[in-house]
Amino acid sequence: MPVAWPEKDDEALLTLIQDGSQQAFSVLVQRHTERFYRLAYRYLQNKEAAEDVVQDAFVKLWEDPGKWQAERNNKFTTWFYRVVVNLCLDWQKRKKPLELGDQELRIADDRESPDIAILHAEKQKILEKEIAALPERQRTALNLCFDEGLSNHEAAEVMGLKLKALQSLVMRAKTTLKERLKNYL
Repeated sequence: MPVAWPEKDDEALLTLIQDGSQQAFSVLVQRHTERFYRLAYRYLQNKEAAEDVVQDAFVKLWEDPGKWQAERNNKFTTWFYRVVVNLCLDWQKRKKPLELGDQELRIADDRESPDIAILHAEKQKILEKEIAALPERQRTALNLCFDEGLSNHEAAEVMGLKLKALQSLVMRAKTTLKERLKNYL
């Protein structure tokens, strides 16, 4: 099915969804699934769990699109980041954390030798493990600012914090990671 209304912004699509438009919902899902999957995967380190969380988030939106309120002047993505993060945190509370053994091997450059690619993958696993061990709020701040590319202001809004509080969380996370990773560098 071709994508309808590609020119409509998220807020316009949400208004249509609130009126029951399945087509508008489909466009919104197609537009944002990958972004929110990446976020969920970084939290959960499990492909199936990340897919389930994103699906649950979109189902919740479909079932009650009135939860997003245009008059609050929130961007859809800012609001939906919060929804996905909260679902990830809920999932983590219910499930025992998984080892990082299911992490995909990522080769940054096709010209890398297999030994270099394995070394990069091992470093990535160590970094992901140390990020996963950070306190929840620090991990969330890092994920939103660095992995999702949100501005500090947007990330603070998603987390319901003042800008200075978010910056403090990011700084503490970076300091902790630097200390923990100094033996690996």
